[in-house]
Amino acid sequence: MRFKLFFCFLFTIFSTAAFAQTHISVPLDNQIYRILEQAQLRGLCAPLSGIRPYTQAVVVSAIREILESEESEKINAVERAILEQYLSRFSKPNTGFDWHRGAYYNETFVGSNNTILSANLGLRADIEGSTGLYSYTSTNEYHFGTETWFQAYLNGDITKNASYNFIFKVGLMQAPRNYLGEYNIYYDNFDNSDPEYQNGEFDVYSEPLTHFPYTYRKQWDGSVYFLESLSIFDYWPGTAAGGYGILSEITASFLENKFFIRAGRITHEWGSTPLGSSLSFNQSARPFFGIETEFSPVSWFSIASITGSLEYLNTKSIKDSAASFQNLFSVTMLQFRYKNILFFDITDAVVYPKRFELGYMSPITNSFFYQNNIGDFDNLAMSFNLMAQLPAFGNIWVSLFLDEMTLLDDLFMLDRQMLAFQAGATLYLPFLAFSSIKLRYTMVNPYCYTHNRNFNPWYGDNRMETAYVNNGVSLGYYLPPNSDELLVRFDTMPAKNVSASLQYQLIRHGADFGSSAVDGSNLLSELDPIGRSSNPTLTRYFLQDGAYQWINVIKLGVEWTLEKAPIALFCEIGAVISFFSNIDGTANNGSPHSFQIVDTPEYPRSTAFLARIGFRLFPR
Repeated sequence: MRFKLFFCFLFTIFSTAAFAQTHISVPLDNQIYRILEQAQLRGLCAPLSGIRPYTQAVVVSAIREILESEESEKINAVERAILEQYLSRFSKPNTGFDWHRGAYYNETFVGSNNTILSANLGLRADIEGSTGLYSYTSTNEYHFGTETWFQAYLNGDITKNASYNFIFKVGLMQAPRNYLGEYNIYYDNFDNSDPEYQNGEFDVYSEPLTHFPYTYRKQWDGSVYFLESLSIFDYWPGTAAGGYGILSEITASFLENKFFIRAGRITHEWGSTPLGSSLSFNQSARPFFGIETEFSPVSWFSIASITGSLEYLNTKSIKDSAASFQNLFSVTMLQFRYKNILFFDITDAVVYPKRFELGYMSPITNSFFYQNNIGDFDNLAMSFNLMAQLPAFGNIWVSLFLDEMTLLDDLFMLDRQMLAFQAGATLYLPFLAFSSIKLRYTMVNPYCYTHNRNFNPWYGDNRMETAYVNNGVSLGYYLPPNSDELLVRFDTMPAKNVSASLQYQLIRHGADFGSSAVDGSNLLSELDPIGRSSNPTLTRYFLQDGAYQWINVIKLGVEWTLEKAPIALFCEIGAVISFFSNIDGTANNGSPHSFQIVDTPEYPRSTAFLARIGFRLFPR
């Protein structure tokens, strides 16, 4: 069981001696993940785990394998320089202060076994400004946003097998949004005579207006504090506000990185599909504290598991907002691999009100079936990934996430089929350094990632929320329910210190506001428990059962790390063309209707030009 392993880990890290390796995690926004994906795609290194983030020791080992393998002649001069640069970044630093890193490093050996203790203390800054110019039929709008973050960190090794990392950051944020209207938790005219299933309305806001749709990532923990009065706090920085964030971990790795255990609060991405594609545990999710393990006894199989405490979204006050959201999250993933050709994952996950539920915490017990032994009070989910790869050419994959469904009813028309589906392909481009084209289609059904608030034996008359979310953000894919997306992305590294991307997206999403709002289109939606197979309202006719927003996005991103200064410059520019379609009948009436493009005050057409520019001081 995970907790016994954790205590064994604590004992081991204080009793093992040797030379140090750094086992702290590499943040998921680091470009090295794209590079290693390319290397695996070309057969330059052995397949890496789908459990991310990787530790620095794993990254260093993979880079060395690429540089020293018999296939290294396939690497051109630019790619070799890139790999050597990252190898230097993740290797042990020199003792003393290094102004290029903005950090001080020292180490010592203690005890009769010369156990190593090291400390790396440093600073970083990440400063950006963003703008959005919106053109509507009758008016124009201009918005400005900022993300200014200063970070202090302390990390190091405690024996060769274990490392620690603590990060504290403070920031100033401004991410303006527009108020769109109200949305029903169930749907308009819902019969709420049962006290367990209560309808209500909540406010709906647009995506942040100075960022591309569904790309904004909250960096603050808890609430934000407005500059006019630090006693005023809220959950969103619509105007300039301050905040803080804390990340931490203690990680140990054994058996040549075949077994690791981590206790910490960091972000994750689980799945053998390309980074950012996971339907079950995506890097877009907010971090939470958990205890995590992974064991890879043979090259073709591994098992990983995590149990952690999810965090509430502070929309009212600390006690009021948190009262109905007291959840744990347990997830286990089995990975099967055939060489560098075939990859298959099975993920078993559950969100449940806090209690010491050993079956959910155990990686050897299937939570999906175990719930039947203890009573069905929790939110269970399963997902599957299958990826086939032809080294030096490309890969193709399909993913399926099952939140709640039944094979006895129509798979395509009922809202109760709460699932997400994805298919994609990556094509390697041999004529450019670490370059590829990715094509991906994703569909998220209505009510996927949501769950009814229910009475639970452990919480009295308080109806507990167990949606598949953490701090108001989906643990799975970044799209809201009742959406689909077509994405085409080109990634390249034309020079040693330059990375670039060009991306197009078409996103369609059921409106969660206005007179033609579609039920099940928001993470706060709850599915009517009555008549799920017969109620006409609880049917799905994508694009034909209400208003839908169509979002066309094209953007170009570039990042340049200076050679002789500890600064990375980045920018992202592009356009967003948005419009709505609406039906010629009543929304959610159980019948499909023809639809047409509209331009009304309620559902307007707009063209936006967005730009984000900034720099990182002492980049990773």
